Amino acid sequence: MALETNLLAKAANQARGLAIDAVHKCSSGHLGLPLGCAEIGAVLYGSALQHNPADPKWLNRDRFVLSGGHGSMFLYAWLHMSGYDLPLDEVKNFRQLHSKTPGHPEFDETPGVEATTGPLGQGIANAVGYAVSGKMAEARFNTPEHTIFDNHIITLAGDGCMQEGVAMEAAAFAGFQGLDNLILIYDSNDVTLDAMADKSQNENTAARFKAIGWDVITLAEGHDIAAINKAVNKAKKAKTGKPQLIIAKTIIGKGIPEVEGTSKGHGEGGAKFADAARAGLGLPADQLFHVSDDVKAYFANHKKRLVRAYNKWGKTYKAWREANPDKAAILDSRNTPVSAAHLAENVIPMFAADAKLATRAAGKEILQPLAAELPLLVSGSADLYGSTLNYIAASADFDKTNRAGRNIRYGIREHAMAAINNGIAYDGIFRTSCATFLVFADYSRPSMRIAALAKLPVTYIYTHDSVGVGEDGPTHQPVETVSGLRVIPNMDVIRPADPEETAGAFAAALERTDGPTLLALTRQALPMLNDIPPHIRRAGVLKGGYVAIQETAPLTHILLAAGSEVQHAVAAAKILGPGARVVSMPSFKRFNEQPKEYRDSILPPDCRKRVSIEAGVTALWREYVGLDGICIGIDRFGISAPGGTVMKELGITAEAVVAAAQSL
Repeated sequence: MALETNLLAKAANQARGLAIDAVHKCSSGHLGLPLGCAEIGAVLYGSALQHNPADPKWLNRDRFVLSGGHGSMFLYAWLHMSGYDLPLDEVKNFRQLHSKTPGHPEFDETPGVEATTGPLGQGIANAVGYAVSGKMAEARFNTPEHTIFDNHIITLAGDGCMQEGVAMEAAAFAGFQGLDNLILIYDSNDVTLDAMADKSQNENTAARFKAIGWDVITLAEGHDIAAINKAVNKAKKAKTGKPQLIIAKTIIGKGIPEVEGTSKGHGEGGAKFADAARAGLGLPADQLFHVSDDVKAYFANHKKRLVRAYNKWGKTYKAWREANPDKAAILDSRNTPVSAAHLAENVIPMFAADAKLATRAAGKEILQPLAAELPLLVSGSADLYGSTLNYIAASADFDKTNRAGRNIRYGIREHAMAAINNGIAYDGIFRTSCATFLVFADYSRPSMRIAALAKLPVTYIYTHDSVGVGEDGPTHQPVETVSGLRVIPNMDVIRPADPEETAGAFAAALERTDGPTLLALTRQALPMLNDIPPHIRRAGVLKGGYVAIQETAPLTHILLAAGSEVQHAVAAAKILGPGARVVSMPSFKRFNEQPKEYRDSILPPDCRKRVSIEAGVTALWREYVGLDGICIGIDRFGISAPGGTVMKELGITAEAVVAAAQSL
C-alpha cells in the first residue's frame, strides 16, 4: 500500500500539472478545485470507484458527479489518466471549439461525465436522483440469487454548492429517504469566489447534516491519501441506512503558493505562476501535460483489476438474465423506442363524447394505462398529488420500506424535485415525470433549463395552468409562465385543449427521447371538441397544430388558440360563419418543426385575417397572426375571483374573438 500511496500522490501532482497547463494554455478556467482536490481524485479514480473506463455506461458502475462543474479540469484530468476515451489532445484542447473538454462538464459530450454541471448545487441534487434510480433498480431487479445492482453514487461539491438552496432541498430529501448508496464529499476549503467563506456562512455543516439524517465523517487533512481512502471505503461499507457526508478540509489552489488558500486561487489567477508551480510539484520544466510512465503503468494495471471485477459481474448478469427473463425484458425496455401513435391509438382509451373534464383529471385517467404499458415509468409530485392527479394507482410510494414504489413524494421542494428528476433521467433506467402547479415552474426552472440543454427526457405534469385557477389570485395565476417556458430551447411545452388532446400530449411526451416535455393542464373542466374525431385531435397534438374547425366556404378568418381557450375560438367560428377556420396550437415547438408544406396547409399564407386567443401574454403569438392580426391575451397579472369571472373580466371570451375578427 505504501507504494500505491506514493504513486497516487505522484499522480495527484501530475493531475495538478494537467490542470495548470490546460488553464494556462487557453487563459481560461478554474484552478482552485482541480488543485485542491487532487488527492481526492487520486483515491476515487485510482482505488475507490467501481467502474470500467472501457464501458462508461456499465449498469453497475459507481456514478461520480462533479457538482462543482467549474472545476472541470479535475474531472478531465482523472478521466484521461484512468483510461477513458479522452486522449491527451482533448485535454490540451480544454475549452476550445468542438473539444470533448468544454468549460463545464456536459453529459453525453465526454465519456465518463455523468451530468451536465456548472450551476452550483445542481450536481448534488442530480446525485440524489441517481441514488433514487439506484435504489429503485435494486428493488426491481435484484434477486436473492443474483445481485446486479449494488453501486454507489459519489458527488464532489464545494462551499458554493452547499450554499445553494437546491442542494439543501435535495440533501433533506436524501436524508429523509435514507439513501445509503449516496456519498457527498464536501471540499471544505473555507473559500468562495469573492472572499473567504466566513464572509457569507457560519453554519456547522456536520451538525446540520446529522440533523437531517446523514452520517458525517470529517477529515481534518483533506490531502492525506490514506485517510481519504479509509473514509470513502468506510462510507461505502456503512450499514446505517443513511447517506454519507465526508467533510474534507482542503487547501484551494494547493500547489501554487502565491494564491493557495485564498479566494484568488478559485479562478485562473494562479496561472501566471505556472512555471514555478510546476517546478514545486516536481514536474519537468521542458514537458507540458506530463504524465510519467510509472503513473501510466499504475492506472493501466488498475484498469485490469477493474475489468476483472467487471467481467465477474458480467457472469452474474448473464446468469440473472437466464433465470429472470421477465425482469430482463423490463430492464431491456429502457432502450425500446416508444411510439406515440401506438400509445394514442391502442393504449389510452377514448373518452366519452359528453365528457367534461379538467385536463388534469383527464391526465389522471390517461396515466394509469400508460403506467401499465410502461413499467419503468415513475411519477412524482411536490406535495400535490391530490391536485395534480398524477399518482400511479397500481403502485405505491417510493420510500424506505418500499423501494419499488413508483410514486415519489418530494415534499415542497420544486427545485430539488426537478433536479432529482434530471438525475433519474441521466441514469437512463427509469422514465421519470414530476408535477406541481404551473406557476411554480419558476421554482424549478433552472433544473428544467439544464434538462433541455442536456436533452433529458423528463416529463413535467404541471397543472392549474392559467387565470382559470381563480380565487387564489395573481400569485397563483401563471400568465407569463407558458410563454416563458416555450422560449427555452429544446423544451416542448404542450397545452392541450380537451381530454383527447391531453391523451395525445401524454403520448407525445413519452415518445420523446431528446429533451423534456411540459404538459400544461387545467384546473377547470373543459368541453370536448367534438367537431372532429378523437383520433384526429390526438394525432394533431403530435404535429403541434392542426385544424380543429374546418371552414366550409372560402376561407375568410383563421382563429388560433391553445389549451382552454380553444373552446372560445370554436364558439367564435360558429358565429363568424362558414369561412372561419379554427387552429388548435397545443405545441409551438412541434408545429414549427413540421415541413413548410404542412404549416402552410394549416395557416395558408394568403389568409391574413387572423386572431389568436390564449389566457396569457401575447408576444409569441405574433409569429402566427402576423402584423395584420390581433392577439387576444393577458399582458398583466391576474385577479382574485372565480375562474370564469376572471376570464370574462380580462377579455378571454368568444365575444372578444368575434369582435377582433370583425374589426380586421
